[in-house]
Amino acid sequence: MKKIILPLTILALIFAAAPLFAADSVLGYWKTIDDETGKAKSVIAIYEYQGKIFGRILMTFEDDGTTVKDSIYVKRDKANKVKGTPPYCGLDIIYNLVDTGSKFSKGNILDPLTGKVYASDVWKDKNGNLIVKGKIGPIGKSQVWKPFSVSEFPPGFTVPDSKTFVPVIAATK
Repeated sequence: MKKIILPLTILALIFAAAPLFAADSVLGYWKTIDDETGKAKSVIAIYEYQGKIFGRILMTFEDDGTTVKDSIYVKRDKANKVKGTPPYCGLDIIYNLVDTGSKFSKGNILDPLTGKVYASDVWKDKNGNLIVKGKIGPIGKSQVWKPFSVSEFPPGFTVPDSKTFVPVIAATK
């Protein structure tokens, strides 16, 4: 009996501690920031679908970083470097990330301006910002995305329910 109790106790402790090793939730709305100007470029909805993390462009901003240029309801600008030239807004640019403990990894990120796809890691920093890293092997580039509140959407903008999103992964050229 003692031979059974010890392994069962160890397993129970492992399963009880498992939530302690999960990455902080990254779900929600995030504002991407232009590396050069420091102004907002777009709003991304990070959502979960079948246990994986995805990110969809909901709106883009003019160069001033405040005026809405495009949205999922008014799709003008197209991702010319992506196969089929889909609109930027509504495009899933982050896909198939899984919780690897301290971050979400093993998925990809699409740069819609170039049509290039990179491996990706995503995690929250100590300030609550989202760190998004695109990489080829061990070399990569990180961006800091800022939290975006529902109250920041423009008047009249219907905030979509990201729980209803089904990923649409664009093919690259």
